[in-house]
Order: sequence, then C-alpha cells, then structure tokens
Amino acid sequence: MSLRQYEYALAVAEEGSVTAAAELLHVAQPSISQQIRGLERELGVSLFARTPTGLVPTVVGRAFLREAEVAVNASRRARATAQAGADELVGELVASVQMGFGTRQLPSALGELRRRFPRLEVTVFEEPSSADLERLARRGVLDLALMAECKQTPDDAHHLGDEEFVVVLGTGHRKLAADRVELHDLEGEPWVRFDRDSALDGVLRDVLRTSEVTPTTAARVSQTATAARWAADGLGVTLIPASAVPHGYEHLARPVFPAVSQPVVAVVRHDPGPAETALLELLRQEAWSQSVPLASVG
Repeated sequence: MSLRQYEYALAVAEEGSVTAAAELLHVAQPSISQQIRGLERELGVSLFARTPTGLVPTVVGRAFLREAEVAVNASRRARATAQAGADELVGELVASVQMGFGTRQLPSALGELRRRFPRLEVTVFEEPSSADLERLARRGVLDLALMAECKQTPDDAHHLGDEEFVVVLGTGHRKLAADRVELHDLEGEPWVRFDRDSALDGVLRDVLRTSEVTPTTAARVSQTATAARWAADGLGVTLIPASAVPHGYEHLARPVFPAVSQPVVAVVRHDPGPAETALLELLRQEAWSQSVPLASVG
C-alpha cells in the first residue's frame, strides 16, 4: 500500500466518482481505477459500493478512510517540516474553527502567516458543533483547532483570550439608546437563533436560562452574519460574539448585562511543526477581548 493509493481513495470518497477524483487530482482516470482495484485486492475488501448517485464507501471502507486520512495528513506535515527553512515553509496546514469564534482574529493571523510563507497551503473550515470539532482534533485530522473552552477541552489547550458576546438589535429598536442591554429587558422579544446542535445556540440557551428569559424563536440560521443581518431587519434580536458582527452593523450591536463571554482556546496537534507553531504565535498576538469597536451612543 502507498500514500498515493490513500490519496486516490480519499478523493474518490470526497467526489463520489473516479472521473471527478481524476479531475480533482489532475490524474488520468484509468490510473486511479487501477490503484483503487490494487488497494482493494491487497486489503481483501471492497472499499466502495456503486449506487445510482455514485461511489459510496462501504462500512469497512469508511473505517479504512478515517485511518488513511490521518496517514496522509501526517505525511504532509512531515514533508512540510522537512522542507521548512529559515525563510521558507512549504506544505499544507489544516485548521478548523468553531463557528462564530475568531471571525476577525483568525483571518488576520492567517493573512500574516501567508505573507511570511507564501508557498504554504492553508485549508480552513468551520464547525458548528464543539463536540465534532474536538473529535476531529483527537483523530489527528487537524493541525490546529480554534474553539470555545468547554468541559472536554484538552488539558494542553492554549488559552488565547475571551470572546465577548453582544446582542444585535433591529434598526430603530428601543434599546439602541442604551450603552448596554440588560438581558431580562428582552423578555418577550423574538430571537434569531442557531442550529440546535451548535455551540452558539448552547451559549444562548444558557444565558437566557440564567437571566430567566423565555425565548421565542423567530428563525434558526447557520451563520452569524445571517443572524446579524436578519436581526437588523427586525426579524428578532440575536446574540453573537463581538468579533462576528459584520462590518456596517456595529451601530446595532450592544454589550449585555450580565456580561457574556467565552474563553477561546487553540488546540494544536501533538508534536507541532513550524507552520502550527507560527500560527499559534500569531493568534496569541491578536486582540481578543472587546475586539470589535462598537458604535458609541450619543
């Protein structure tokens, strides 16, 4: 078995067909088919089942692909470490962020990282669920995970700072005259909320329960920017991290009382390479507390 075969199998699983995988990898289709067949012969199992919608991993195939992904990522990190020099870093860094956290800080840090190492390839994706994000980090799929601190946070996580939460109100809302909004004053307001299994909705549930506020759900969304825009249009109020307030909506955001904040941590893979180390240091340099200059009242 070879890492190339692993990469081909992962591409087929991602794309759902050999043809699409070949286009993605810029490889001839017969070459991928031959490598997949050889891999299955060597393993003595079928990795994929043909369905009307394309190739789907079998139960055994899914288990194999999870381990193959770990192996491929480890190989890329090893290559990046070996090729890293004083002024050059080549390879791939895979990071994930819990949705809504570090919305301004992470892009800023990644921008500086790419300016320092223009040949470094960076892949970033968002995860709404902290449990899913931690699961990916434990499997070794991620080089760095950025998340809110929670009960299962690893002991070796690096505390970066705290994300303050703010409420976003509709244009002309009565509470915009205040510098800070008391949560119990929002009793009876409709709320723009997040997917039920997301960490952001968990924060909202806990906050409103503590303030003895019973929420009326006007809508559920998946993105903080959507929540802020819908709140601005008067659909309901919403609660999001201050750094996630979209540009141009700062005048509709207010801190809340009692204050709401969440510690933000970075979980870096074991034995981090130079790319992860550099990104962690850049994230440490970012401003976390009260990171968005909210419009003053007056």
